[in-house]
This record gives sequence, structure tokens and C-alpha cells, in this order.
Amino acid sequence: MTNAHARRPMASTIAAVALAFSMGAAFPVAALAKNPMVGGAPMYASKNIVENAVNSKDHTTLVAAVKAAGLVDTLASAGPFTVFAPTNAAFAKLPAGTVETLVKPENKATLTSILTYHVVPGTLTAKDLMKIAKDGGGEGQIKTVQGTPLVVQTKGKAVYLTDTKGNTAKVTIANVMQSNGVIHVINSVLQP
Repeated sequence: MTNAHARRPMASTIAAVALAFSMGAAFPVAALAKNPMVGGAPMYASKNIVENAVNSKDHTTLVAAVKAAGLVDTLASAGPFTVFAPTNAAFAKLPAGTVETLVKPENKATLTSILTYHVVPGTLTAKDLMKIAKDGGGEGQIKTVQGTPLVVQTKGKAVYLTDTKGNTAKVTIANVMQSNGVIHVINSVLQP
């Protein structure tokens, strides 16, 4: 075997190792680049809550309500915020005409109160919410931006929120990370 033949396997090995390292380094980046889909749209961790929410087909009612309440700038700010985002189907469960009434200018204070009841200061992941419930012996409380607390419970691996009226919402999509916090999609509208 000549030196040229002996070098070729060594060069191939070095190239294979270099490729493996470069691919190995690329996999975590690709995994981080994967964005959860909400309402048929990818949710980018590099975008803020408003920038992502406007792309979700399942949250058009919520986005319209946020605009009507004048909360766009707040939810686009640095935060961080934890937002429990009711879907269009959640809003549809409300009595007929409720949403149409709430978005009227004369009802802005009520709408703002309801929407800020879905927001908690800071970033609380599903793991954090489960710990709050566990530390409370099965249920715990989190204080909303509106000022009234929500009760957090878990059933198995599911997280539930209960409002002051006894209505319960299930977190259906958890940990949708944003540049200014986290969104948890819920299946009911909570009321203070």
C-alpha cells in the first residue's frame, strides 16, 4: 500500500467525522427552529404574542377583541406575559351576541377586564403551572393582570384553569413560546 492509499482512508475518516460533527451541530438548531402550529400557522419564538396571534386562524376573535380593548401595544411590549388564549370555538360557547356586545366602544372596560384576566405577569410554562397545582395540594392560584386570581389544577398531564364563576378551561396547546412570554391555548373563555 502506498502513502497515497494510506492517506485516502484517513482523509475519508476526517471528512466523515467533520460531516458528523457538522450534522450533529445542525440537528439541535433544526430542533429549535421547529415552531408549533396554532390555527394552521407556525408560531415563532422570535416573534411577540401579537405578531404570532394574528396569524392563527383559531384566534381571530381574540385578536379582534384585543384590538377593540386597545391592548395590542401592551401585548407587543417586552413583558414577559403568560397568555391563556381562548380559541374562536371558546368564544362561540358564550351566549349569542356576547362578543358583539363586548367589542362595542362603550363596553371597552368590561372587555379589557375579561382579556386581562387571561394574562399573568411573567413566563409560566405548563411545568410551572403543574408545580403550582402540586405545591397547593392539587390546586393553586395565579394572580392575573386584571387582579383576580385563577385556580390552576391538573388531571393527569392536563392543565385546567377555573375562574371566579366556576367555569373551567383546559389548556389544549401548551408552551407556545414567544419573544415576550408564552401562550397556552385554552378551550373556554374565563370570566373574572
